Amino acid sequence: MNRQAQAAVLFLLGSALLHAGLTDLYLRYVKAGLRPMLLAAGVVLVAAAAATVWYEWRARRQEPGHEAHVHPEPRVSWLLVLPLLALILVAPPALGSYSALRTGTALQQPYGYAALPADGPLRLNLVDYAGRAAYDHGRSLRGRQIKVTGFVALDGKGKPYLVRMALNCCAADAQPVKVGLTGRIPPVLRPDTWLEVTGTYTARRAKDPVNGGPIPFIEVSGAAPVPAPKDPYDETWNN
Repeated sequence: MNRQAQAAVLFLLGSALLHAGLTDLYLRYVKAGLRPMLLAAGVVLVAAAAATVWYEWRARRQEPGHEAHVHPEPRVSWLLVLPLLALILVAPPALGSYSALRTGTALQQPYGYAALPADGPLRLNLVDYAGRAAYDHGRSLRGRQIKVTGFVALDGKGKPYLVRMALNCCAADAQPVKVGLTGRIPPVLRPDTWLEVTGTYTARRAKDPVNGGPIPFIEVSGAAPVPAPKDPYDETWNN
């Protein structure tokens, strides 16, 4: 790989990072808070490509026949093309039910609980509901209508769960938080379908068969399919 090829790869890789960072594509790879760093990396790569082209052009002008003395770069440098192809050709889907059922729940006891509205239905993040139900024994949830959203996972026995994948840094470390469904469960559920579930708190809970972590339940009174959110991962679990 000569310098011109290196510059082209750097430019294309930087452009791909900028494209991902300026659209929602980056949310398939990293948490939303890393967007500025991703954009900065793209700018640096594009600038490095431009600098490489400029220095090569200046060296040729100052030293005629410069190209004849250039030694070939190691062939391993072509591995730089692999992340470029991954960004351009492969847009991985968000992790779903397959990963969720093979990984133990990541639910952790919150440091505290934000105040909730005094009346009306509660629209809660699934991780927030799970934390309050499992560790606060539903004290702030009793007698309230609750709405939570997540994707469906069905275990080997057909038991349904509503799940969000909790994200610490990037998709590689995503772990599930699971809420069991009981009550008026829709008769037909498809794995990875996103649902908005309406229901009430129940003290019922189970242990995750993978790691023994707590799985709280929600008493379902209604459920409706919804589009997958722009950001499929949850980032609140360890904040």
